Amino acid sequence: MENNVRLIGIIQCDFAKERCSGFACVNSFHERIDAFTGYSKDDNIMVVPFNCGGCPGRRIGRVTENLIKRAKKKANIEKNEIVIHLSSCMVTDSAHYPPCPHLDYIEKILRRKGVKVRKGSYKSKTAQRRREEGIYEEFEWE
Repeated sequence: MENNVRLIGIIQCDFAKERCSGFACVNSFHERIDAFTGYSKDDNIMVVPFNCGGCPGRRIGRVTENLIKRAKKKANIEKNEIVIHLSSCMVTDSAHYPPCPHLDYIEKILRRKGVKVRKGSYKSKTAQRRREEGIYEEFEWE
């Protein structure tokens, strides 16, 4: 993982957020487990969760632009120090839904904004078991 990461954004599915608090994703970051194992607990990294705004990722461009601007102005964090994680509810087959059908579009927006993108956040034990049973699609964690 890059040593210069100072801010992680976690984008969560708008529909999944109707029943999910986002606790598992933020806790995974806090504990540096699951998709966040490559980040050192010694590093002072800020985490900012937000949702996509609904299909096809309606607010991602605007919120990412705002995040970049605010990070620079309020915390002197440069764009190259920001990593956006697409939450597990967006990128994996899970109890919420199948993977987001707009992932390519969302990634394209984020890359145009100039931020690094990673896939995944929280690794649900139930979803993993269902992947092993062939109920859910496999997912390659980065």
